[in-house]
Amino acid sequence: MTERDLRRLIAQGRGLEPADLVLRGGRVFDLVTGDLEPSDVAICGDTIVGVFEEYEGARILDCTGLILVPGFIDTHLHIESSLVTPFEFDRCVCPKGVTTAICDPHEIANVCGIEGIRYFLDAAGRTVMDIRVQLSSCVPSTHMETSGARLDADDLAALMDHPRVIGLAEFMNFPGVLAGDPVAMAKLEAFRGRHVDGHAPLLSGRDLNGYVAAGIRTEHEATTAEEALEKLRKGMRVLIREGSVSKDLRALLPILTERHAPYLAFCTDDRNPLDIAEEGHLDFMIRTSIAAGASPLAVYRVASLSAAEAFGLKDRGLIAPGRRADIVVLDTLEDCRAQMVIAGGIVADEAAFAGIEPVTPPARRSIRVPPIAPERFRVAAKAGATPVIGILPGKIITEHLSEEIAAVDGEAPADPSRDRVKIAVVERHGKNGNVASGFVRGFGLQRGAIGSTVCHDHHNIAVVGCTDDDMATAVDRLIAMEGGFVVVADGEVLAELALPIAGLMSLEPFEAVRERLTALRTAAHGLGVTLDEPFLQLAFLCLPVIPHLKITDHGMIDVDRFAPIA
Repeated sequence: MTERDLRRLIAQGRGLEPADLVLRGGRVFDLVTGDLEPSDVAICGDTIVGVFEEYEGARILDCTGLILVPGFIDTHLHIESSLVTPFEFDRCVCPKGVTTAICDPHEIANVCGIEGIRYFLDAAGRTVMDIRVQLSSCVPSTHMETSGARLDADDLAALMDHPRVIGLAEFMNFPGVLAGDPVAMAKLEAFRGRHVDGHAPLLSGRDLNGYVAAGIRTEHEATTAEEALEKLRKGMRVLIREGSVSKDLRALLPILTERHAPYLAFCTDDRNPLDIAEEGHLDFMIRTSIAAGASPLAVYRVASLSAAEAFGLKDRGLIAPGRRADIVVLDTLEDCRAQMVIAGGIVADEAAFAGIEPVTPPARRSIRVPPIAPERFRVAAKAGATPVIGILPGKIITEHLSEEIAAVDGEAPADPSRDRVKIAVVERHGKNGNVASGFVRGFGLQRGAIGSTVCHDHHNIAVVGCTDDDMATAVDRLIAMEGGFVVVADGEVLAELALPIAGLMSLEPFEAVRERLTALRTAAHGLGVTLDEPFLQLAFLCLPVIPHLKITDHGMIDVDRFAPIA
């Protein structure tokens, strides 16, 4: 900022010259006092310069009868999980009130490394909303999977001073932290004194103490009020999550009080355009919380001011002079339906989005495996119990089940009548050709197969199915279309969505992606699937840092033992 810019801010705030933009006739929700006060809001460039006074402006927007609140901050998300580019995500979510998104691009980083992170940093400089980046701490998440890239401490440290970077993203390898793994220690030491985001599901007691002592300050994996309270007491800021699969908001509502609000924030983690269209984004979390009895003051603090303070963003979170001009104009606090959104002083309308020049995406043609034979999915029968992944709807935690499976021609078969189908992971980065198969319960699949290259966090190919032939058809179609989602039955492709950017993101507008997701969900339900979001649920079955039983290309993983099952 130049001295001339500073003088303009002061002059417009004092009313000595017209403000660049004035929002007139509304009421400001003051997150300090909890009052709703009639007020003009004067904006100079990207900065609020005046409130609780009357102002003249070069441009005046009428907000009569409406309420003004600070812009919402999503404190932890993977934009790749929206299945669209950062530019389409911006166009999809910013008009709903999200003016800041703190992303971890570790999905694309697991496919193409630093090139993927640089893509997000370049995109963040052009979007209407303010995208901030946490550098991906665990690429790969563990040693028990094959990813397309590996990032060490030196790779991350080279980007730590980028103006869009906040710190180190979710440290998923909590067993590595507790064990003093040298790779984990090097990353924590490189970012000591900077923000480090956590990821420690079900961790408690002295182990949680040790994890927090490493300098980890925020965490989004609490799934019960008791777990969240322990983490709050031990100095962590708890990020309340409501994604497309992990839905923790209702379980954590007991802690969403005015007392706890300064130490809470909202996040979505992984949320797709279909859920955003049907329910909303952070606006959905806000109105759901208030409808359940939470104080509007607590809820809006969590959505903005508390979130900003948790991540050191001191320039936002209040409608006050000197703060970034991020403002959501609402009908009512309870409904939280954005009538207009100002992001950095810019009205977030179609004209604003249309003026953006996008960045060319990386990681095309990233599926580097040949077509697969159905025989690769055979599971040899064995004496004794066979481990089976048990899905818990609405959670990414799974059960570690076991089942006696009668052999058929020396093979352990799927049995849809008992809701036991095969699950397999096919290494797709061209590193080793691994294929691992096992069993899962909870999809409800009665015939056919569904497949995906969104496969956390290594993003190999994941497929579940009732027959080996349909599983092979699904995998071969994913290879042919550079990745995505597919539903197959009797050798026929019933629905698909191509995700050619790293096998994670579409080149199409979010509206087109939403339509294809609707068709995919309908096709999957037609095969008997009972899950609301089967594709992201499938993706999380492959993440070996979430208890209790998972699968990667290395085989079935006992997460509690942090080891493959022989």
